[in-house]
Amino acid sequence: MPDRSAPDRDEPRMVDPRVMDPEGALVPHAGIAAEEMDQIVGVLESLRRWHLAERRMNEASQAAMRLGETDMRALRFIIAAQRDERLATPGGLARHLGISTASVTKLLDRLAAQDHIRRLPHPEDRRSTAIEVVEETRRAARRAVGGPHADRFRAVAELAPEERDVVRSFLDRLASTEPPDET
Repeated sequence: MPDRSAPDRDEPRMVDPRVMDPEGALVPHAGIAAEEMDQIVGVLESLRRWHLAERRMNEASQAAMRLGETDMRALRFIIAAQRDERLATPGGLARHLGISTASVTKLLDRLAAQDHIRRLPHPEDRRSTAIEVVEETRRAARRAVGGPHADRFRAVAELAPEERDVVRSFLDRLASTEPPDET
């Protein structure tokens, strides 16, 4: 099995502005020392490898459970709500997934037909329903997702508190680079 934690030397450095933007039109880099550029590009390459690894892990858990990405995200949301002793509702699920309530209805119909969820009367709102994941699906999700998540948790736990603060701050800054939603 190939070492996916190391950069592939045959692959072009797609995150390196010296390769992708040699004129510095988008990323002004002329004044940055070569060693510093190598370090910056190394961080971006590590993020790219993490992104690819995360995608492969998500695809593997989806394949293990024979579900699509949105269905898996829905199950994780419902499981988390149950563990937090909160009601999962179609409206809450629609907000979480960023899809319409009509799409949530189809998604829930599909999950119910596959015996992954149960719809229950909402205890306080007769117009709504509560959703819960059945025990067998909860166990299957734990098997499919739990191990890799535990490994990620351990990797973060091994960092010193100051390192976790730096990583969290860095990731928050990266997240803030997302362009605003213009819908």
